[in-house]
Amino acid sequence: MTYEEALDYINGANRFGKKLGLHNIRTLLRLMGDPQKELRFVHIAGTNGKGSTSAFIGSILSQAGYRTGIYTSPYLQRFNERIAISGPAANFDKGCRTDTDARTADSKGTYRSEISDGELAEITSLVRECADGMAKDGENRPIMFEIVTAVAFEYYRRKKCDIVVLETGMGGRFDATNVIDVPDLAVITTISMDHTQRLGNTLAEIAFEKAGIIKAGGDVLVYDQGEEAMQVFEDACRERGARLHKAAFSEIELHEFGPGGQTFSYKGLDGLKISLIGRHQLRNAAVAAEAAMLLKDKGWSISEADIRKGLEAARWPGRMEILSRDPVLIIDGAHNPEGAAVLRSTLDEYFPGKPITFIVGVAADKDYRTMLETVLPGCKKVITVTIPSSRALPAAVLAEHASRYCNDVMISDTIEGAIKTGMGTAGPDDVICAFGSLYYIGAVRDIFCNCRDA
Repeated sequence: MTYEEALDYINGANRFGKKLGLHNIRTLLRLMGDPQKELRFVHIAGTNGKGSTSAFIGSILSQAGYRTGIYTSPYLQRFNERIAISGPAANFDKGCRTDTDARTADSKGTYRSEISDGELAEITSLVRECADGMAKDGENRPIMFEIVTAVAFEYYRRKKCDIVVLETGMGGRFDATNVIDVPDLAVITTISMDHTQRLGNTLAEIAFEKAGIIKAGGDVLVYDQGEEAMQVFEDACRERGARLHKAAFSEIELHEFGPGGQTFSYKGLDGLKISLIGRHQLRNAAVAAEAAMLLKDKGWSISEADIRKGLEAARWPGRMEILSRDPVLIIDGAHNPEGAAVLRSTLDEYFPGKPITFIVGVAADKDYRTMLETVLPGCKKVITVTIPSSRALPAAVLAEHASRYCNDVMISDTIEGAIKTGMGTAGPDDVICAFGSLYYIGAVRDIFCNCRDA
């Protein structure tokens, strides 16, 4: 199996498979020798902030000297991003090199390596053999996310990861990642209205699905939030004998902020620095610091210096990421109402009074009406695009709704054209912000970087 054949198999899996709770993934992993049982985990669920929180926690664990698996979704520019490992250079020099040597190093000497094309092809071939065996035994074939999760578990087992930061896909209770035993720590980030067609029509219903990762006797750290969701988490912990911990957002003290990052204090840790911008990232960083302290209490060797270095070194592309400063070009994967509200408040705080041009592309099954109503009022210009997805909302439909909030709306036939138009018409004080579907944001990032390097 080649890399391209592996991706074709993975992406086409939903045509033949069907989601059956956790039965498919349990059966598949059993045929593979249950690789997940040889690993330890920090399991992360939530609506928004999962990726940033995973990046912070993974960075802290890497700074502490652990070979850390980081499993996230979706990807921005390349599928392999979803299955990665980070850790100190010494760990990578002991057999963690890949056949493409796809490694990057930060200023702190910590490396990140994504699964190589060859490893992805090899492990996917193994998974396909097991899936074919399931079909011969009369079992249903696994779906895409189950296959990718199985590939990740096997990869992390082969690489002998000390711990895996495991991000759920859409939900929690029946998410393929929830096949693991009790993790060292479960983390639940902020809950909001998204994927309502599958997870529920109220915050309590969505929180119930996310709370499915809480296991009997385990520890769970939650992003302190509204009473409706918190009550669900408290009830789940009480019923399962799990220990509930909350991040203390009242103890966050912001010292400085700007396009280059933020400095803050949390629970006696003074002068913490992060490169990610927006007040919401202070909360995500506080959750990560709290997670590190809880893991330390459970025997993991994590120092205050590891927390400091890990937070400062963490990167999470595509989330309020500044690609250009002249003119300012920002990309953000805000694809639901809560994300849109955070995006708007962050822009208002960091660029007060600046003329803003939005380049927007979304999926048709998202609450784009609320998103546009939240983000667009008072902006200078809107450029709409059709995202590269079968679920795309046509740019013309998006433009029709955008015209209710902005007098200057145009449709672009291509993402590249939208970027060139936005930057070409920007004044010296203008801000250009591309937001929406994460896959679309990845395309913007890819196009911009290619244009810049050309």
